[in-house]
Amino acid sequence: MQFLFPGVLWGLLALSIPLIVHLFNFRRTKKIFFSNVSLLKAVDTQTSSFRKLKRWLIMAARMLFLACLVLAFAQPIWFKGAEIKAQSSGINGIYIDNSLSMENVTEGKHFFDLAIIKVDELLSIFNRSSNVQLTTNDFDGQDQFVQGANKIKDRLTTLKYSEAPRTLEQVYKRQKTVANKHNPSGANHFFWFSDFQKSTAGKLSNIKVDSLDQVHIIPVLGKVSQNVFVDSVWLSVPVVREMQNNVLNVKVFNSGNTTVEKLPLKLILDGVQASTSSVNISPNAFASATFNFTVKDRGTHKAKIEFDDQPITFDNDYFFVLNASPTIRVLHLYGNKSKQDYIGKMYANDSLFNYTSASLSNVDPGVIQNADLVILEGANSIDGGVKEKLEAFIADGGSLGIIPGENISVSSYATFLGKYGIQSFSDISDVPTAQTLSELAEPEKSNIFFEGVFERAASNMAVSLPKSSPKVVWSGIANKLLVYKNGKNFLTQTKVGDGNIYLLSSPLSSAYGNFQEHAYFVPTFYKMAYLSAKPERLSYRFNDQVLKFFMPDAPKNATYKLKNGNFEMIPVQRLYGKTLELTLPKSAEVNHDPAYTSGFYTLEINGQAKKVIALNHDQNESRLDVYTSDELKDIFENNPNVIVHDDVTDGSFVQAFRDTTLGTPLWKYFILLALVFLLMEILLARFMKS
Repeated sequence: MQFLFPGVLWGLLALSIPLIVHLFNFRRTKKIFFSNVSLLKAVDTQTSSFRKLKRWLIMAARMLFLACLVLAFAQPIWFKGAEIKAQSSGINGIYIDNSLSMENVTEGKHFFDLAIIKVDELLSIFNRSSNVQLTTNDFDGQDQFVQGANKIKDRLTTLKYSEAPRTLEQVYKRQKTVANKHNPSGANHFFWFSDFQKSTAGKLSNIKVDSLDQVHIIPVLGKVSQNVFVDSVWLSVPVVREMQNNVLNVKVFNSGNTTVEKLPLKLILDGVQASTSSVNISPNAFASATFNFTVKDRGTHKAKIEFDDQPITFDNDYFFVLNASPTIRVLHLYGNKSKQDYIGKMYANDSLFNYTSASLSNVDPGVIQNADLVILEGANSIDGGVKEKLEAFIADGGSLGIIPGENISVSSYATFLGKYGIQSFSDISDVPTAQTLSELAEPEKSNIFFEGVFERAASNMAVSLPKSSPKVVWSGIANKLLVYKNGKNFLTQTKVGDGNIYLLSSPLSSAYGNFQEHAYFVPTFYKMAYLSAKPERLSYRFNDQVLKFFMPDAPKNATYKLKNGNFEMIPVQRLYGKTLELTLPKSAEVNHDPAYTSGFYTLEINGQAKKVIALNHDQNESRLDVYTSDELKDIFENNPNVIVHDDVTDGSFVQAFRDTTLGTPLWKYFILLALVFLLMEILLARFMKS
């Protein structure tokens, strides 16, 4: 037992007053003369002993009354178990996890609401204290100071969910910084109310608690959890075409511990429902769905996957952007092109492509850098300024298709291709004849290059395969797209950085075969063009931090802004080559603006809208795998300065904390005892008679 005001105990000296009164009877004696006192001796002996007993009892009651009264004013506190005293020199720091995962529900209440209710009860213990401090995931500036409990209660009514997750190590450092400003040598109590997600709590072993501090961990847990979120979306083909059927693939994840059956998913395009699907998802498992959709116009289309999954709803919408029929810039460089101009006829007649052609004899090498795909046809050699520009083009992520001429310089080709892993390059000098034509093998359907290309022809495999006579042969590590039946290369794909080098073994001449007139020709060269388009991600997440865009026309020293409605920000920007790199601020660094949330953002350059991007929540916040009380106790079992409570829903938590940490105040009981002894004194004096 301890006393809040031990100085009052000096009042116990007042107990000497009734003792002195008892020991020294100050009542004056009165003499009465009797003629014969023999008859009074027996009566006097009996009443004298009774009177002494009465006086002793009254003295005891009076002294106990005074003792209880003094002890009550000294405010005694009784501790159960470990005696841990809340010291007024430190602070009482309270952390409420207001991250989005606290939307979860147990016993009909959101985790966040349960935490606030228990914090309000906890504040009743500190109702007279002025050293209380509140911390949330926002790390708000107004929470950097200690305040009275009543002000903290008012602050609770304004709390909202935060987009910014925090590790517990960050929380402790934040609270410790505030405590050091208040009193560097003070002992502090820190209270953490959280669901303790494993994906966002950080590495708990890194938390080093000061020996003067006491950390109280109060988990907010539920028996049943369910949350479905979109893991990723992707297209079956690289490019969305207008007025054609397109296929979108969606992968969703169930991070709960219950099975989700027939969850309806909706595809929303430009605010209109375009397609639906449904999925069954086992606990902690993935499921996939496909959507068929059509867009009417070229350009940017805002899209989202939408579903209703309770009780956590912040991740029920997944935003992404579809760029329908983006212009692919194809440059056709030729030395001797085919008489029928197969390349020009294919690319020039499709609005998807911005096609230009130029002869190697009078081309400006600078135009190469502005293309997505360069088709080099019939070049006798690869050297000079064209070679340098092609090397720079490939280094920047461009794609190059090479169709050899009939009279080539093997050394120039070998020198150019050798640095990209294409080895043993040589030509075949024999004049092609009908006997030298060899049939190509059927393409490997498992090759990702041909995914979806020949699906319509799969049912009619009786179509004859193209024939060709090779002009050049080579080896090396490459993706063999088409080969002869003897296994030799006809068309290979060599990955170089973000681009590709496609090498064909024969010219587009009837003397060397009929590939250019076969059904394989158009889809193969279309796919080469599709893959040359600089891939743009459909969506981003806030934790990606760095966003990269291919923007060949982006000006230097310009102002780049991201806008979402009335919200706008200027991210850190860097332009190198044709790539624009933007560094996003963390959610907590944007002045806690509620507009900085998942959705569509417009990229403006010098005030002009150039691109629309989609930003979504961090996946980690959607994963509901949490630390249980037992796991937390195991982690902190060797740390005596950390106390792990069972659960915030335990109704006796606050009382247990009061008893074990702040103790049970006993002054009320001593007041009652004082009144009892006062009443006893009155009764003894009034009714205890001989």
